[in-house]
Amino acid sequence: MISRVLSSARATTIYPVHRLHGGILLLLLLFTLLLGMGNSFHSRLLWIGEQTWPNYYLLNPDAVAPECELEMDVEREVQRRLDAYQPDPDDLFSSPPNPGALRESLQRNLEMCQQKYLAFEENQKHATPALAAFKTVEQGLAHFLLENIDLMKYLFIAMFAMAAAISALDADHIALRLPRNRAEWRLNQGSQLLVNGLMVLSLQSYAGLLSSTPGSESTAALQNGWTLVFGLFMVINVIRLMWVPERIKAGGLSASSGLVIPLYCAMGLIAMSYFFFVDGYKSGLAIYFGMMSNLSSMFINIGLYVLVGMALKQTRIPELLLNVIKPFQLPAPMLASVMIFATAFPTAFTGASGIFILAVGGVVYDELRRAGAGRQLSLATTAMSGSLGVVLNPCLLIVVVAALNKEVTTSEMYGWGIWVFLMSALLFSFIVCKTEGNWRPKPVPGALREAISQLKPLFPYVLVGGLVIFAIWLLLDLNFNEYTAPLILPLVMLVLVYLDADKDNRDEEQSRLNAFWTRSASAASDSAVHIGALLALIGFSICLGGILERSDIVHAIFPENLDNPWLVMLVVVFMLTFIGMVMDPFGAVILVSATIAQAAINLGIDPLHFWIVCLVAFELGYLSPPVALNHLLTRQVVGETEVLAAERTGSLWHRYERLLLPLVVMATTLLLVAFVPMLFYAL
Repeated sequence: MISRVLSSARATTIYPVHRLHGGILLLLLLFTLLLGMGNSFHSRLLWIGEQTWPNYYLLNPDAVAPECELEMDVEREVQRRLDAYQPDPDDLFSSPPNPGALRESLQRNLEMCQQKYLAFEENQKHATPALAAFKTVEQGLAHFLLENIDLMKYLFIAMFAMAAAISALDADHIALRLPRNRAEWRLNQGSQLLVNGLMVLSLQSYAGLLSSTPGSESTAALQNGWTLVFGLFMVINVIRLMWVPERIKAGGLSASSGLVIPLYCAMGLIAMSYFFFVDGYKSGLAIYFGMMSNLSSMFINIGLYVLVGMALKQTRIPELLLNVIKPFQLPAPMLASVMIFATAFPTAFTGASGIFILAVGGVVYDELRRAGAGRQLSLATTAMSGSLGVVLNPCLLIVVVAALNKEVTTSEMYGWGIWVFLMSALLFSFIVCKTEGNWRPKPVPGALREAISQLKPLFPYVLVGGLVIFAIWLLLDLNFNEYTAPLILPLVMLVLVYLDADKDNRDEEQSRLNAFWTRSASAASDSAVHIGALLALIGFSICLGGILERSDIVHAIFPENLDNPWLVMLVVVFMLTFIGMVMDPFGAVILVSATIAQAAINLGIDPLHFWIVCLVAFELGYLSPPVALNHLLTRQVVGETEVLAAERTGSLWHRYERLLLPLVVMATTLLLVAFVPMLFYAL
């Protein structure tokens, strides 16, 4: 289990037992990354071929000479065919050939033959061994990409299986609290065994239906793959039930013991109860979970973003960035405000708020504590450190929204997102400075000069990162944007990890290459646990969303005769916030796209407005009890001991600031974002 985040750039992993698994997962992620770049690489090969050999597309190093007759006396051939004509006694309409038409046809065939010979001669001029080798590589890649269109789905299943298996082995699936005794440990593992078994049952039910459906062989193969994966999880759960760790003390269940059941298990039990007992649809769990296979590229991107975050933690970059702020000696409230502004942009580059918290939440918490911030403020700021960046470019969540909903574009959402970010960040700063006091900075003389000097160590990282992005553009013609960021950023971060492993930042007996591999494997090892926990949560979130899709709840909430857009927006705000409270963001977006979005838009809500409200409502939900996903992730990186030790003195606000501050900021932002724009189009 995670007891404390490692904020040092030294290459140690929180899970050293899984270093080998980390290396394998790293190679798997890199292979999927290269496969994702395959089309761009093939396009670049075609461009190089055309620039090197004119008419490259028509050149064939294995071409053989045409067999047509190049020399021909047309008139003699026409006469020969006329002389050879004999009327068919059985054909009443038989007539001799038309000499003019025959002559024109022969001349056309002769011209085509001449063109074939010219093309062959031109081909032979360029049919060098170099062309043959290049053509072999280019066409081999094209054939590989064409023949392995479904390979990404199986790579995703392999990634999920490895990552979730490690999460199960470490008992690190996300729950409201950790097991405190052996009885709670068995409840935690037993609930996983039950849900994984129900999943196998549903998968086999769906596979049985597919076996009688022609043309469903590939889908059936995927179901068999998922069955093996969840069967593996069951074996792990049985092992963990039988061999309880020695550190877990004896004890019984209490009223709060249900909180140790992982969230994905609770979602799975609710979804399966509906599919089994209400809908009579045993295959439902398998079908909705299988939607992840159809969107495998998107979920692999989540894994790549987690790797980016964990690789960032293996470098000194977070510390170097904080060193720029330190000379100003900001008091705790002002530092918390600066942290909120500064961490929003890295959040956009790590895909979602939860991923950023896992990556550098510990660093944020430690720096606030060093500045004198109380645990409550430090925990609140850490939990919010990633929340405000989900509306900024190139956040993956907005890319998913735009991919699933053609009414909005990423540029529109990013354009409005910057204003939402500024409003929420300024609101956070105002509330913190008002409630904490002592917020005025008192920089020492020369602080600005010292801060500027601290930018110098960052310059190599910026330069190298820019060069990597430029090199990828030069080699693959791949621009850096919200769509390519999941492919480019992992490569950038791995290069930065190599750069960071200089002689001043590694053990004396280590070479730079060895330090790079160790840190990269460590980052992948840490990523494995988080990828497994997040993807399990996403998958069963989609299953839980199936209840809304198959039931009449949405139609009951949004009846067709509801013609008041203000009331519609009020209902939307409550529903989206509730969904954010109990579901992962990516699963929630898929659910909302399939159910609530179109109903609300048909009742008068602007599509762009709806989705901006959706993102803000989700972030409020992730910070709201009873689940409060961002607080759970904060607990994972700072340790449960720190959370339990948070101050319980002072006013109500200061006793529960870690919960109240994020709620007030995001709830106020949500109300402003939801209702102020309606003054311009709903009156």
